[in-house]
Amino acid sequence: METNQWEQRYRKRERPEEDFATAPTPLVAETARRLNPARALDLACGTGRNAIWLAQNNWKVTAVDSSPTAIETLLRRAANLGIQAESSPPALETNLTATVANLEKNEFQITPNAWDLILICYYLQRNLFEPAKKGVAPNGIILAIAHITEANEEPTKHRLKPGELETYFTGWDILHQYEGRPNDPSHHRSVAEIVARRNTSR
Repeated sequence: METNQWEQRYRKRERPEEDFATAPTPLVAETARRLNPARALDLACGTGRNAIWLAQNNWKVTAVDSSPTAIETLLRRAANLGIQAESSPPALETNLTATVANLEKNEFQITPNAWDLILICYYLQRNLFEPAKKGVAPNGIILAIAHITEANEEPTKHRLKPGELETYFTGWDILHQYEGRPNDPSHHRSVAEIVARRNTSR
């Protein structure tokens, strides 16, 4: 889906259950609860269900999405919850910084070795995995979820083939790996999930 299509989808609220969910992705909450709060980057954050939850749980979060409507929704939700949040660049020290940037056009540069947790949830951009991996600090974690093809479907720009996601994390410590129906009431199509830790030798 192109950037302007995402913006139209958010503006028209075409998929409110999926795009405007407020509860965090279950795998994100489960994973983050096992970690010490630190620096998190939420790529293709949408309306902020995960970024806001992380900020509420003492993480310092940077959230990025190409849709201005999604980022506006995120900031409004954060304000309603009493979370100190700013659009980028932040004027104040905040728990949550939100940035409008087109990831496909490299409008957001992922700082190397800077993040303890990087999320890429329900978004597939295959050439984003390498810069994300470089952005993780030693012993940091990437959590990725992407839709996969169903029976008789071919892989597309936005859908992985079964078994593909794990190939992007060769040499990493795989903490969680799953393919099938998601444990997430906001999404129903089959997904691939991975939680991978960068070991100190990489």
